[in-house]
Amino acid sequence: MKPSIESIEFHGIAAWRLNGPRGASAVVSRLGGQLLSWQTPDGRERLFLSEKAVFDGSVAIRGGIPVCFPQFAALGDLPKHGFVRTRPWSLAAERAGDDYALITLEFVDDEATRAIWPHAFRAELTLMLEADRIDLEFCVTNTGAAPFSFTAALHSYLRVTQVEDAALEGLYGYEYRDAVNADRIVRESGTEVVVDGPLDRVYHDVRRPQLLKAGNLSLGIQAQGFPDVVVWNPWVEGCAALNDMPANGWRHMLCVEAAVARQPVNLPAGEEWYGRQTLVAV
Repeated sequence: MKPSIESIEFHGIAAWRLNGPRGASAVVSRLGGQLLSWQTPDGRERLFLSEKAVFDGSVAIRGGIPVCFPQFAALGDLPKHGFVRTRPWSLAAERAGDDYALITLEFVDDEATRAIWPHAFRAELTLMLEADRIDLEFCVTNTGAAPFSFTAALHSYLRVTQVEDAALEGLYGYEYRDAVNADRIVRESGTEVVVDGPLDRVYHDVRRPQLLKAGNLSLGIQAQGFPDVVVWNPWVEGCAALNDMPANGWRHMLCVEAAVARQPVNLPAGEEWYGRQTLVAV
């Protein structure tokens, strides 16, 4: 069947389904411009979406790949992870070829955003689905007359069968800020990052791709433009404190996020910035 894009309803909200080559598929919601599902031709779901996720816009949808902008985490005075995760985006472009399906969504500043962040901007998220890979490109354009700065992330919730059995390669030797350990700066000394307790790390200036070794859900992960890699798992206690996560949700996910966190992007008037994360089934 030729790749195509269709408008659908997903958990009661407006969304688009990308039907890719060889049966691959992806679902992206209008709310938050958020990728909520990615299935490879083997029928396996590659993203974690909480069964208790809330879809009414009152909070961000827990899972998939939320877009954090113009602030990552609590690194500033704005709401945590910014404000575009809980606002509707618009369809800017869509097309399908013989071996891909592509969609671009956009979010433009309005009166509500300017009330808390007084800048004119356009944000675009382009998703391209191929048979065994998906690319997410996030582009920010300063449409105003003055420069502004921002932090951002593609907050990817990757599905694993059992996180204790998973391992993440590619971060050896990089420094990270350890939020679980009073924000200490630590140099990664292991060839693999394993999850045996709560993890909340921002790895700095990462220049290598990562490999998430997770049995038949293994993924290659690569970023461009995003200098930082965030690795997060709330573990048992942290998960219990999240109203929109089931008690065992921590076991089935690992966030490996493409981020610009340590050093904000300073964007002059009229200029644009972009970053990309690519996920490949291996």
